[in-house]
Amino acid sequence: MENKKHKSLAVLFAFLLLLVLLLAAGCSLQTLDAPTESPSTAIPSIAAVLATNTPALTPTTTLPSPTTAIAQTSTPSLHISLMAVGDIMLGRAIGDMINTYGPEIPFNDTAELLSSADITVGNLECAISEGGRAEEKTYTFRAPLAAADSLVLAGFDLLSLANNHVLDYGHEAFKDTLDVLQSRQIAVVGAGMDSLTARSPVIIERNGLRLAFLAYLDIPLWNYDYLTWVARPDKPGVAWGYRYNIESDVAEATKSADLVIVLLHFGIEGQPHPSQQQIDTAHTAIDAGAALVIGHHTHLLQTIETYNNGLIVYSLGNFVFDEFVEPENQTAILEVQLSPQGVENYQLIPVVIQENGLPEIVEP
Repeated sequence: MENKKHKSLAVLFAFLLLLVLLLAAGCSLQTLDAPTESPSTAIPSIAAVLATNTPALTPTTTLPSPTTAIAQTSTPSLHISLMAVGDIMLGRAIGDMINTYGPEIPFNDTAELLSSADITVGNLECAISEGGRAEEKTYTFRAPLAAADSLVLAGFDLLSLANNHVLDYGHEAFKDTLDVLQSRQIAVVGAGMDSLTARSPVIIERNGLRLAFLAYLDIPLWNYDYLTWVARPDKPGVAWGYRYNIESDVAEATKSADLVIVLLHFGIEGQPHPSQQQIDTAHTAIDAGAALVIGHHTHLLQTIETYNNGLIVYSLGNFVFDEFVEPENQTAILEVQLSPQGVENYQLIPVVIQENGLPEIVEP
């Protein structure tokens, strides 16, 4: 036990030392190196992705009639803070902990920080239900109903459901997930009971600034045909990240909001650099008018890029997830300051996922 403790402290010390050295060097990412698909490529440390700059960005058009609106009455300041995290998986051992110790357990160390933002978003990598039947696929994730309270206690305002696990237990559990989140006033995006809902933006207004959120799934079909999960006019499911859909949806959303934010569940698991498909899809969203693209699915932090007056965070990796080790357990919370001009500045707040799958903030 003592050796295990020393090993943990050594990993954390090395992690913090690398962070200090790279930040002291003042590294700043403006462009991407050529992407690679080689699993042997060196994985960038969290410090390598902790780039901070202040790009000059262009506002989108503001018009009325949002698709979905969540309003907060306050004195308009037209500036808000947004926090985002990657994959949140509240099943398996974490679901057992929720049932045993209470809903506060998954975000015990991070809830205060996450709740401090004007808007907090993440990717819910599981169904929340007591029903349904597991799909015939390698990994199926289902969380207990109390997991919805965990998300409330952590301050989440909006969750992307456009991922490869929300339908792990079929349409029954999927509908339970929608119902339990909406009953707790947590907005969902990227999935719904039909294609119109799945592709519709969610508009959230804070401090006089209106944000439109869109979300899409776009991953390789190696072991399971996720295209069967795509929502249809008469069928529940997720929004798929076809570029022509992203382009038209973003352009339309700019008519109802000051800024458009696109959440993309894309890329190749275990890859430290974005694939060319990720780059092309993210660029399509920015070119269509999005101010910010936030990715997940790869289980690893990936590059941050400023592109055409927008900011792209290719992957925020894991956030709450058991049965992973380093480097997947090195992650971060993205904090972004937004104005009508777009992203004013941003930072990544280092987080380490412990052996039990729960995140802890790395104190400087």
